[in-house]
Amino acid sequence: MREVDRSKILLGVLATAIFVLFPLIATAADFAPDPVDMPAAKREGGVSWYTSTPIEAAQTIAKLFEQASGIKVQLFRSGGSAVMSRFMQERQARRVAADLLTTSDPAASAVLAREGAFVPFKPRNFDKVPDTAKDRDGFYVAQRLNMLGIFVRGDKVAADQRPKTWSDLTDARYKGQLVMPDPSFTSLQLIAVGTLSRKLGWGFYEKLRANDIMIVQGHEQVEDMLKRGERLVAAEGLDSYAVDDRKAGHDIVTIYPSEGAFAIASPTAIVKGSPSPNAAKALAEFMLSDAVQQMFPAAGFYGARIDLPPPAGSPALADLALLPVDYADIEKRTGDIKSRFNEIFQ
Repeated sequence: MREVDRSKILLGVLATAIFVLFPLIATAADFAPDPVDMPAAKREGGVSWYTSTPIEAAQTIAKLFEQASGIKVQLFRSGGSAVMSRFMQERQARRVAADLLTTSDPAASAVLAREGAFVPFKPRNFDKVPDTAKDRDGFYVAQRLNMLGIFVRGDKVAADQRPKTWSDLTDARYKGQLVMPDPSFTSLQLIAVGTLSRKLGWGFYEKLRANDIMIVQGHEQVEDMLKRGERLVAAEGLDSYAVDDRKAGHDIVTIYPSEGAFAIASPTAIVKGSPSPNAAKALAEFMLSDAVQQMFPAAGFYGARIDLPPPAGSPALADLALLPVDYADIEKRTGDIKSRFNEIFQ
């Protein structure tokens, strides 16, 4: 997601009022959330949040949390690589400045969790987040989801001619119509290629090469190709760009393959040894509150929780087949995945 419409943010403000006046008290019978010591959090007085959350959304979340809790948010917001680079530099210097870390790279979060960088914490509504979008022990949990699927130009590709599965993309009818991003430039495509190369084999990508697929740098370039009509089918695209293009009047149709779509978490984690651990837990729990989680679908994107309505016109998250992702395997094979991909498409 890039930016949340200002008009939509009002829904988040209204939800916050509900959140403050009527706290959520019911959880699944078999799930007991970890407690948040709010008096201790208030005594800490502030929380440092490093995040790649789109700037307007990040500022809105910080403001709503401050209003709801009285705890000041010190926000460091930048692109995913810059956020992770700053965090890693401080970690290597044995300096802990961030209390809470939200990125768009679950593979990196999985590695850091294994290295002991995070504190396990299962906040209220943790049980409502898909297993594919959280660490089962609570070392991180999705704030929102990046949905990856297939996109087509609805005005150019008839409904009965559209692909339904990833494998359909190798059909000769799509020759010269396909485009997708390069895994060397976007971690989301790295996850998709790493997973599909295991599920369908590298032969799948060799067939896409034979189908004259175009490789571009990132997801924004994929959508540019569709909007201009230079390519008609995104063999892997990111929902946030498609949503924005539909708002701008482009006929972009989302297809979630029956073999499974990707719901890639933007994970939030509490940093071990941070200055304000209780305030960090309070903000982490707020991320999964109605106030924040309703903000994303209201703007056309998927939040992390399956119990809340999806974006208008989109299927419920619980109704989608989602591909499991082995982040540890992808982290180990990153170099090999990029090399093999480049061998095929160069």
